Amino acid sequence: MAGLTSNGAVALVVVALLSLVVPSVRSAVDYGVSAARSYNSGWLPAKATWYGQPNGAGPDDNGGACGFKNVNRYPLSAMTSCGNEPLFQGGAGCGTCYQIRCTRTNNPACSGQTKTVVITDMNYYPVAKYHFDLSGTAFGALAMPGRNDQLRHAGIIDMQFRRVPCNFAGMKLGFYVLRGANPNYLPVLVQYANRDGTVVKMDLMRSTNGRPTGRWEPMYRSWGSVWRCDSRDALLGPLSLRVTSESGKTLVANNVIPNGWKGDTSYSSNIQFS
Repeated sequence: MAGLTSNGAVALVVVALLSLVVPSVRSAVDYGVSAARSYNSGWLPAKATWYGQPNGAGPDDNGGACGFKNVNRYPLSAMTSCGNEPLFQGGAGCGTCYQIRCTRTNNPACSGQTKTVVITDMNYYPVAKYHFDLSGTAFGALAMPGRNDQLRHAGIIDMQFRRVPCNFAGMKLGFYVLRGANPNYLPVLVQYANRDGTVVKMDLMRSTNGRPTGRWEPMYRSWGSVWRCDSRDALLGPLSLRVTSESGKTLVANNVIPNGWKGDTSYSSNIQFS
């Protein structure tokens, strides 16, 4: 979660004041994960604030605690949000999609129209049971035409949300090997997972003399949407990755990371959840 700037500073002041009134919001409420994660819970109440630039995506290059890259570009298109723990879930909620809305009973500038946002960061200062700290773009998108700035001036509003399947049209699963990787340490960021939006299990198959071993080795969530493999023996490509979604569907990206792979490099696949 980045610091608020310009008009968004109002929200930070409100959060600070609320922290004086409610010493521990985290302990004062029941953080129900199951309702937030369900596709069948209907509209749930939440609070919304915003951060970053008024028309920005929050972080310029990545998704903060999730690690996503280029969140200002398609398919995320700056429609992103920090989530408090029931939404972020220690990184397991990264990539989850939610419809959000606010009505004129919440704020006179609200349009009531639904917009879809993706969880890309962690909200460390929740002011409600469910708290979306939206990008400036996403917060303004809740407003009636021409009243985006007026709504952002509110700083904090009541809103409603519900989980929906992600639909990143035209995108395949992307695998980005992070900077700092080496033959014995492979950190992989998974992006653009359709439907559930997040991967809950990931395995790797290495090669010997250019041929797959046929053995799957578990990877472990390092942080956010980054999965890692640590190995005493060099991880020689091509490497295959097996990913499992929250709903239990498993896909295999065969030989997706080539021999001679390196860090700070994106590798595209031909697979996608449907």
